[in-house]
Order: sequence, then C-alpha cells, then structure tokens
Amino acid sequence: MSTPILPSDRLRVFFDGIWSEPRLSHPEGVAIGPDRWIWCGNQDGDICRIAPDGGRIERVAGTGGFILGLAFDGDRALYACDLKHAAVFRLDLVTGALARLEAAGLRIPNYPIIDRRRGRLLVSDSHDSAKPGPGIWSFDLSGGEGRLWCCADFTFANGLAMRPGENALYVCETFAQRVSRLEIEADGAAGAIRPFVTDLPGYPDGVAFDGEGNLLISLYEPSRILRIDSAGNVRVLAEDPTAHVLCHPTNIAFDGTTLFAANIGRWHIAAIECDVGAPPLWRETL
Repeated sequence: MSTPILPSDRLRVFFDGIWSEPRLSHPEGVAIGPDRWIWCGNQDGDICRIAPDGGRIERVAGTGGFILGLAFDGDRALYACDLKHAAVFRLDLVTGALARLEAAGLRIPNYPIIDRRRGRLLVSDSHDSAKPGPGIWSFDLSGGEGRLWCCADFTFANGLAMRPGENALYVCETFAQRVSRLEIEADGAAGAIRPFVTDLPGYPDGVAFDGEGNLLISLYEPSRILRIDSAGNVRVLAEDPTAHVLCHPTNIAFDGTTLFAANIGRWHIAAIECDVGAPPLWRETL
C-alpha cells in the first residue's frame, strides 16, 4: 500500500480510559450524540459518554453484557448491540429507560444503523466467525419484534453504512476482506448483493461515508483506516504500525472533520483530523 494520506501527527488519543471510572475497557462502538458528547461502550456492558473536550467520562446505562455497535435515532433514542445477550437495547434519551428488543434467532448483533426513511433499524448479524450465515435484521422504530430482513449469507457481517441519497446498504464482511453493496428495493425489501471493494489489505470492521462520498473503512488488523473513492481506488488514510493510537480500530464516526475511532485492542478512543469530514449521523435521523 502507498504512504498514508494523513501524517501521523493527525492522529491522537482523544480519551484514555485505562484508569477512568468507569474503565473504558476494549471499546467496540462509537457514535456522536445530539449532546455533542462522544458515546461508546465497554466489555462490561456500560454505555458511556465522553465530554466533547475529552475531559471526563460518564456511565449512562448498563446491560451487564458487552457493548458492540451504537446508533442514534436523532435525539430520541440510542440503540446498542450487545454480544453477551445476543440482543439490541434501546436507551430512551428523554426518560433514560433501557429496553431490550426481541428477535428470535439473532446470534451476534454487531452494528446498528437507522433507516429513517423507512422507519426502521437495520442490524448486522455476524452469525459465526467460522462460517458464513445470515444476515441483516430489521426492527421497527415504533416497536415490535425484529425480523430477518436479508437472509443471504455474509462472511461475518459487521459495520454498516448508507450513502446519503442512495438506496443501498454497504456491509463489511470481515473475514472475506470485502465490503458488499446491498440494494434496497423501492418497497424497502433487500435486493441484489454485489461486491463493492474486495481483496482489502486487512480485516474490515467499521465504515463511514465522508462528505465527498468516499467510503472510510477501519481495519481491525492491521491498524489502519482506508479511504475508497467513487472509482473504487483504495488508499491508506491513516495507520499506526505501533498499534498505540490506532489499536485494532473497530467502529468509526465523524464529527465534522474529526473522525473518532474505537480501539478494541486498548482502552481509548482515538481522534483523527481529516481533510474531508461529515456531520454526525444523528442529524440525518431527525
């Protein structure tokens, strides 16, 4: 791969939670909240938020499990995937109530994304690390039991992203080292699945679109962030050969030109100052 686009001094530890209370042990998910705090989870099931200046961390709620991906439904709710409970939880941002969403058959809920246009939450099911399986689940934002929306097999479905104005879902398939594009039909049904980018130089985990339509991909191994342009050209945006600032980055989230990355290999959230940014996703779901 080529020399990274961003120099190493554009990467920094935003918040080090190795000795904080609660401890930010092995964060997987990260999302920017409507309060402008940076929200994340830990291996103990704590749902936390970090002040915009990185000065302190607060525990907001807890599942007693292991928090994976996070997604905000505007200023109404936060959805959190939980590995231990094989469930998705909804945190009401007004009342603070935490509710478990039912979905019989859901195995490894990994990453949630709001599809506000169709009034639903889509969730990747990683299924099994040793073999492909289904798929993508759907939960109605107004309540009700989840259902399997896309029954196609994925090779460890992980991070999800939707390009604004496009009727498609981009799905990380970690152990296939690719990102696939899943068409969304006019009636909201799952459509054709095609590879978007393949033979990635590592194992993709999280994805996010920037304001120019480039797809950013965090690699769990090696510790890199890639940028894929509209022509499919792959460049290394940022990397950390020492795995100190970026250490097995998982989910990523934009707040303007700052890209936040959770690092499941350590105890911190990293910040990357990018040349192209995007608004926080919660704004798109108001």
